[in-house]
Amino acid sequence: MSRIRPHIRRSRLAAAGTAAAVAGLLAAVLTPTAGADEPPSRADAVENAASVLSDVAGSLGLTAAQDTRVRDVVVDSDGAQHVRYDRTYHRLPVLGGDFVVHLKKDGTYRGASRAVARPISLKSVSPGVSGPRAADLAATALRAVNVGETLKKLTSKPELVVDALHGAPKLAWRTDAVAQDSLGNPVARTVLTDAGTGRQIDAWDSIETASGDGKSLYAGTVPLQTTASGSSYQLKDATRGGTYTGDAANKTDLCILTICLNRAPATVFTDADNHWGTGASADRSTAAVDAQYGTDATWDYYRDVHGRNGIAGDGKGSFNRVHYGNAYNNAFWDDSCFCMTYGDGDGTQLGPLVSLDVAGHEMSHGVTSKTAALTYSGESGGLNEATSDIFGSLVEFQAGNSSDPGDYLIGEKVVRSGLGRDALRYMDKPSRDGVSVDCWSTSTAQLDVHYSSGVGNHFAYLLAEGSGARTVNGVSYNSPTCDGSSVSGIGRDKLGKIWYRALTVYMTSSTKYAGARTATLSAAKDLYGAGSAEERAVAAAWSAVNVG
Repeated sequence: MSRIRPHIRRSRLAAAGTAAAVAGLLAAVLTPTAGADEPPSRADAVENAASVLSDVAGSLGLTAAQDTRVRDVVVDSDGAQHVRYDRTYHRLPVLGGDFVVHLKKDGTYRGASRAVARPISLKSVSPGVSGPRAADLAATALRAVNVGETLKKLTSKPELVVDALHGAPKLAWRTDAVAQDSLGNPVARTVLTDAGTGRQIDAWDSIETASGDGKSLYAGTVPLQTTASGSSYQLKDATRGGTYTGDAANKTDLCILTICLNRAPATVFTDADNHWGTGASADRSTAAVDAQYGTDATWDYYRDVHGRNGIAGDGKGSFNRVHYGNAYNNAFWDDSCFCMTYGDGDGTQLGPLVSLDVAGHEMSHGVTSKTAALTYSGESGGLNEATSDIFGSLVEFQAGNSSDPGDYLIGEKVVRSGLGRDALRYMDKPSRDGVSVDCWSTSTAQLDVHYSSGVGNHFAYLLAEGSGARTVNGVSYNSPTCDGSSVSGIGRDKLGKIWYRALTVYMTSSTKYAGARTATLSAAKDLYGAGSAEERAVAAAWSAVNVG
């Protein structure tokens, strides 16, 4: 999924939009009803960060040529504040320019986390390679990874950026090339091209390959919050930000980059008696039951466990589209529509991709995009995918559904016999799928992100459950270690809390596995104390997957 965001002009060093937001909330901030001991608000945190940003600009590499924009805010229960920024250089987005300012309860500066520490200075922001040439190169790159396919409606439009992720900062074209395959399903690739030489710097897939009751395909009969509409009901949940599920009618999107001229419909499902689906795929509303239930369970997990109010943390709901495309073997989260899309599968390798862990996985991509925004290539991309696998599994465990009990298998409900295995991925020993890796090596970054994610998945399993043979909810596991050590687990709850804090407070767009080790150690120290058993367990689990 492309992570291009609208560019908004900001003031030097402190975001003008941020100042406006603070001003709009000023009356509430100054209202004397708030107790003196209450933690700072998000608006307080933004204002505090803005007040110290000029003082620490030098250490963050900020210059008069650069602007900043607040992306996310985290306020701890003890009042500590963490404000995440994106930056621009002469109005151009900087890939790897993101950073997090950490503040004490009183708003004073504690430190910062930077995606890239290199100074950002270019001789010119005028490209030597034209935009149309970059668009052609990206289109060629998309065709190259879809050999044998006749791509239709292929479009690509470049955006000029500063790339600080790949060596010395340089001017680059970031181009999203999108098309449809022979079945009408979407294919997309983001290509980063050196704007001086035309050399391809990097490329990655940019579709991330995700009160009534309802009878679902995979989760049995589940409760649903719906909306009365005249004499019928809509599959729309006002208690969870207005989240709803619609029918894509087996159509696909017609998009030019991130702008969809003709998006597949999401006609909201309705029902006369508020009892949805039959439990069989022949009833189109059955898959909708699974999708809506998955959205509910994911929303509840982030709210109840991490105190996050919705995917973006703003209380606003996303929406689902089911029955997308023709025999489409995928599900994906799309930032541009803030929505989940589910294919029906081909029936041979995969069935409808609406299982609970798939929903948790894909919606967690949305959480990542709103926080660390891990770049979807190399080791950062592997961490992005691992994050979604970890939280997808934790959502499944948290839901406590007897028809789909929690496990460390990814997508086991949607797999059919033609795939040749019983799950998409295995967290205890990722190499069981024949393509993922259990242990980090210098070649990990060269793998597809769904396979390099094995390192993060293996770490997570070891941290939660430990090494060796065991059975959890009736599923047998036998997790090895890469260094021959024996590792003891600290439980799923602590895994989730440590990984969430690392993601939302310490990781940045360029974080690799070594950086993830540092981030999770910092998170464990924050949550459980320096030298705690939890901090030692995090270190041991990373060492056990060769990340030292």
